[in-house]
Amino acid sequence: MAFKIYTKTGDKGQTSLIGGTRVPKHHIRIEAYGTVDELNSYIGLIRDQKIEEHVLKTLLEIQDRLFTIGSSLASDPEKSKMKIPDLKEEDVTLLENEIDKMNETLPEMRSFVLPGGHTTVSYCHIARCVCRRAERLTIHLSENSFVADLVIKYLNRLSDYLFVLSRKLTMDLNAKEIPWKARM
Repeated sequence: MAFKIYTKTGDKGQTSLIGGTRVPKHHIRIEAYGTVDELNSYIGLIRDQKIEEHVLKTLLEIQDRLFTIGSSLASDPEKSKMKIPDLKEEDVTLLENEIDKMNETLPEMRSFVLPGGHTTVSYCHIARCVCRRAERLTIHLSENSFVADLVIKYLNRLSDYLFVLSRKLTMDLNAKEIPWKARM
């Protein structure tokens, strides 16, 4: 028998968390892991661009970690007995090391930069913004329910990684980085 993608159990605006708890589809936990899923899709879009192999491998690793985060956020911390994968401190360290490596070749920032300059760079900026939203929603969720500190730390570092990646790709793709000049 084939697996059906539709269950019809969410037709009235409710969904189940891992552990069986039913919550409204607008629940902050659903918003948080849904935004992580959206972020993962944007990372996939970046990965579909013509960029160097090392970055592609790193992005694939990040996508895997985002599934880990999504499963953590989709679990009812009070009721789920299911074993789900965990983030590790070395996942954050990987992002920090990648940021440091990219920064070695980038010019010093002297102002904010306007997003854009190349489609691939713009995808990075969109992913960075979605990552920041996922982080805000996850922090909001953590005010009332358990969220591993490492999840928030990883999302914070990932948004930094995506910003630095946008700058690196600007350089790699010979695009122009446009500094923001405040009108006074």
